Parts: sequence; C-alpha cells; structure tokens
Amino acid sequence: MRVMVIVKATEDSEAGIMPTTELLEAMGKYNEELVNAGIMMAGEGLHPSVKGKRIAFDGPGRTVIDGPFAETRELIAGFWLWEVKDMAEAIEWAKRCPNPMPGPSELEIRPVFEAADFGEAFTPELAEQEERLREKTAKR
Repeated sequence: MRVMVIVKATEDSEAGIMPTTELLEAMGKYNEELVNAGIMMAGEGLHPSVKGKRIAFDGPGRTVIDGPFAETRELIAGFWLWEVKDMAEAIEWAKRCPNPMPGPSELEIRPVFEAADFGEAFTPELAEQEERLREKTAKR
C-alpha cells in the first residue's frame, strides 16, 4: 500500500524559519533508514505558502489565488510517499521520525488511491494509460 505522509506546517515553517543543521542531519539519517528499508519512494520539504499559488475551479472558470494562505494548521510543510505493507507499518515508521519542527508538530498519514479503489469506473483502457504514465514518470 502506498501512503502519503504529510508534514503539517507550523507558524515557524510558514515564517520561513529554516531547520537547524542538527535537524537536517537527523532527517537525513531517518530518510536513509526509510530508503534502505525500501519504504521511501519520494519526499520533499515545501517553501512557505507565501511563495505558493492556489487555483480555484468553478465550472470552466479558473481563479489564481496568491499565498500566504490562512489557517497554518491546515497547510503542508513537506511530504513523503511511502510503500508499506499496511497502515500499522506506516504508523510505526512515522513514530520513529525526528520531530520535523521546533516545538509541537504533526504528521498526517493518508492512503493513496490504487486502481482497484475505483471499481468498474477504472476501465482496462484507463489501466493501460495509467501504466504508461507510471513508466514515463519512473524514468525521470
């Protein structure tokens, strides 16, 4: 099962306060453990929302909204994409994570949709298209 592990933003991360060398070293070691265990597929930190944009959809209309965005606790400061056997394994790995922020912080773990989750709506043609896209992105 694939899961996205979301590092929730804090006031510090939204203010652009960079991690210490010690935290970078601890996260590097943790990421190395994840990779060596075959868990980590991807992972990155994100700039504060002041550097971001949102695209709002309403029918055919599109509106660009400049950051920063309100409600820091709802924002994302980084993420991992993991391949785990089940949610229990994801939780165990997440509990081993160094605290990603100075002070209180949170990780959120969300399962990634798999083809089978879409049932009959995911036709064989869509499955072929998905496989072609995965092959192309894996080569990057």
